[in-house]
Amino acid sequence: MKRIGIYTSGGDTPGMNACIRAIVRTAIVGGLEVVGIEYGYAGMIAGRFIPMNMRSVSNIIQRGGTILKSSRCEEFRTPQGRAQAAANVRAAGMDGLIGIGGNGTSTAAHALWVEQRVPIVVCASTIDNDLYGSDFTIGFDTAVNTALEAIDRLRDTAASHDRTFFVEVMGRNNGYIALFAGLGGGAEEIIIPEVPHDVDAMCERLKDARARGKTSSIVVCAEHEQAGNVFKLAETVRRRTGLDTRVTVLGHIQRGGRPSARDRVLASSIGAAAVQALLQGETDKLVGVVAGEARLTPLEENVTRKKPINIKLVELAAALAK
Repeated sequence: MKRIGIYTSGGDTPGMNACIRAIVRTAIVGGLEVVGIEYGYAGMIAGRFIPMNMRSVSNIIQRGGTILKSSRCEEFRTPQGRAQAAANVRAAGMDGLIGIGGNGTSTAAHALWVEQRVPIVVCASTIDNDLYGSDFTIGFDTAVNTALEAIDRLRDTAASHDRTFFVEVMGRNNGYIALFAGLGGGAEEIIIPEVPHDVDAMCERLKDARARGKTSSIVVCAEHEQAGNVFKLAETVRRRTGLDTRVTVLGHIQRGGRPSARDRVLASSIGAAAVQALLQGETDKLVGVVAGEARLTPLEENVTRKKPINIKLVELAAALAK
C-alpha cells in the first residue's frame, strides 16, 4: 500500500479535524502518500481529490467541523454511483480509503467493499454515540458538554421564574446525549427512545416534586418519534399539571465548536489506529474504542446491530432525580 484516500461524510462532528490530522501524519510517517477527498462520497464520484502533507493539517486540531467538507450523496446509494467512485479512486492511485463518519458512512463503505472491493476502514465519528463496536465516538463528548452548558444556563432562568423547561437534544434514534447531559445536569426527567415513557407518571412525579418544595424542573428529551413533538409534550404537561412550561430545542449548535480534550485524544487515537489497520491488511472494519483500547468491528456487524443504552446510568439518573 503506497497511497491512501481520506474523507469525512455525513454529519460533521467536533474532532473530525483532529482525526484527519492523525491519519495524515501517521500515514506519512509510515511512508504513505495521502489524498484528501472533498465532500465525502459526492467528492469521490466527482473526483474532488487533493494531495495532503504534514502542513495540510497544521493548526486544525482545535477546530470544529471538517476541513475536507462533508455532504449527503444520493448518487452513491446506487451501484452505478459506487462503481464510478471506485473507478475514480483507482485511477488516482489510491490503494485504500479511510472514512470518518457514522452509520451512513459505514453503510456506504461496506457497500463499496462488497461491490467494488476497495479496501476501506471507517473511524467512529458521530455526536449521537450510536455506533455498535465503539464505547464512545468522536464528537460525542463535545456535544454532551455543549448540551450540558445550555442546561445549566436554563436551570438558572427556570429557578428564577419557577418554570419547567423541556430541552430537546440531538440523538436521532438514540438517547446517549440526553442521558449523559441529563444525568450531568441533574435533570428531573430524561426521555429517551430506549426506555418507554409514561406521560401520566411523569406528570405525577413533577407535581409531587413541586409539593415537596421543588420550584423548577428540567426535562431532557432526545429527538425521536416515540417522544413526539416536544412542544406538544410540554403543552400536555402544562395542561395536566398547571406547571409553567417552556421549550428549548438545541439543534445544530451541538455539532459545532472546539472539540473537548477527550474528543481530540479519542480522534487522534482512532485515526492513527485506522492507518495501522489498513497497513496490516484490514478492510471493511469500523475503528473504535472498547474499554479504552482500539477495536476493529466488521462493518456488516456495525451497521446491522443496535448499540444498547447503558441501563445502569438510566437507573442512576432516575434515582437521583428526587
